[in-house]
Amino acid sequence: MKNSPKILIIDGQGGRIGAQLIEAVRERLPDAVITAVGTNSLATANMLKASPDLAATGENPVIVGCRKADVIAGPVGIVIADSLAGEITPEMARAVGQSDALRVLIPVNRCDNMVAGVGDLPLAALIRDAAELVVKALDK
Repeated sequence: MKNSPKILIIDGQGGRIGAQLIEAVRERLPDAVITAVGTNSLATANMLKASPDLAATGENPVIVGCRKADVIAGPVGIVIADSLAGEITPEMARAVGQSDALRVLIPVNRCDNMVAGVGDLPLAALIRDAAELVVKALDK
């Protein structure tokens, strides 16, 4: 596992997107070290059901995880301060945005953030696409 890719998955609210993303990435990259960080305890608890290697809750785990990750994935709101119903602090958004990791952002049109060109794609299709982008990025 020493050379395994380190993937940080961040989610808030109920953690549903994060849990589905963990499962999709794990299926494609079984040796990856996946860390799940929830912005609240419910999000973390739900992501734990998807069996990440590590899990934590809150601002500091996001900041530390962003320094160590090869890839950061989650809903687009993780790079926008005060999004996800106010759960993303400015420090979290800054850590994600300034990280050297590749960011794979799922364009979810919620929480006062609209992404042009996304349309009404089902969440499952967005999750599959995000997982494939993670795999392609690590194959380079």
